[in-house]
Amino acid sequence: MAAALRSSCLCFLLPLLIVMLLFINSTADNRLSGDDELKHEHDVDDPEAIASMVAMSIRNSTERRKLGYFSCITGNSIDDCWRCDRHWQLNRRRLADCSIGFGRNAIGGRDGRYYIVTDSGDDDPVNPRPGTLRHAVIQDAPLWIVFKRDMVITLKQELIMNSFKTIDARGVNVHIAYGACITIQFVTNIIIHGLHIHDCKPTGNAMVRSSPSHYGWRTMADGDGISIFGSSHIWVDHNSLSNCADGLIDAIMGSTAITISNNYFTHHNEVILLGHSDSYVRDKVMQVTIAFNHFGEGLIQRMPRCRHGYFHVVNNDYTHWEMYAIGGSAAPTINSQGNRYLAPVNPFAKEVTKRVEPWEGGWKQWNWRSEGDLMLNGAYFTASGRAAPGSYARASSLAAKSSSMVGTITSNAGALSCHLGYQC
Repeated sequence: MAAALRSSCLCFLLPLLIVMLLFINSTADNRLSGDDELKHEHDVDDPEAIASMVAMSIRNSTERRKLGYFSCITGNSIDDCWRCDRHWQLNRRRLADCSIGFGRNAIGGRDGRYYIVTDSGDDDPVNPRPGTLRHAVIQDAPLWIVFKRDMVITLKQELIMNSFKTIDARGVNVHIAYGACITIQFVTNIIIHGLHIHDCKPTGNAMVRSSPSHYGWRTMADGDGISIFGSSHIWVDHNSLSNCADGLIDAIMGSTAITISNNYFTHHNEVILLGHSDSYVRDKVMQVTIAFNHFGEGLIQRMPRCRHGYFHVVNNDYTHWEMYAIGGSAAPTINSQGNRYLAPVNPFAKEVTKRVEPWEGGWKQWNWRSEGDLMLNGAYFTASGRAAPGSYARASSLAAKSSSMVGTITSNAGALSCHLGYQC
């Protein structure tokens, strides 16, 4: 009788113990993965180790989904890090621990105080009023910048950011539009999250303040949505970008350690430029992760267009292009993994890739590969260079998920509609 009772108890407890162990192990693995990533420098020595850690985290998330627990888990490792928390607004700065890829060490204003933007105006770019976004981003101290309410901010001149700043628009609807847009120049540790950035225009030939102690003359700006110039540890996440005078995102002049993730790009010609010029060899240090983005309607080319550096294009959804998706010159290394490429109807625009080369056939030495990508409607990727995995080590920043998951992973790309007290 006692033996039968013990057997019955064990049968009852065993499934519960298994679930508890899975939860404990997966939580520990995720915590260790995040901590370990923060210890790495931006120039990765062992990207395969990082990829293995991310793969473990993905497997754990997938197993929890199979068990029916934590139903908010999506497989998008950035979103799964913070979006399951119904009370995310009480610990906004936790977002800084959720980045992946080459920009994973960008902490923004995590270690500073909150700054609440209450004023949408931009009357004086030299002497900005307290409470405006411009007054916030030029401060010397680290700041986590949030917004009191919905607003449309029309900037008279470029918004020149100082180091260690986060712009966090979760919970409100904030547009940077119809004027100048964001410049990240010779600074470090910037996070830009949750903005609608569109209809940016050329500005300049004016005085603009860049810190409490300095302002200076700015020549004409091109009208980029986000311009990254000589900067490092940058994370651009969950923004909606469209219809700017030049690029939606440009990263040039030795910028590196950048992650561009979860963004929704629409209605634009030259979408993302990575690298200043073929002759600017300092861009060989550039490492950029392009992950979990949706390249949507009305796009033509440069998703991205790369020069010299190392570029990991992973688990993005390409549903529209008119000319090509990924281009490059000056022998960049491009590692395309787990993306979904849907070619346009035009029979002459099915190729994902485009190379600009100084002499015929030189591109055959460039390291471009496609691994696990889903090609639809006749899309094709022209690979080149060495096939050995080691040749792509510096262009690997996280483990790709199956391309079959891309629709789910990118379903919430762009600025989120977050409401306080609810899951985003």
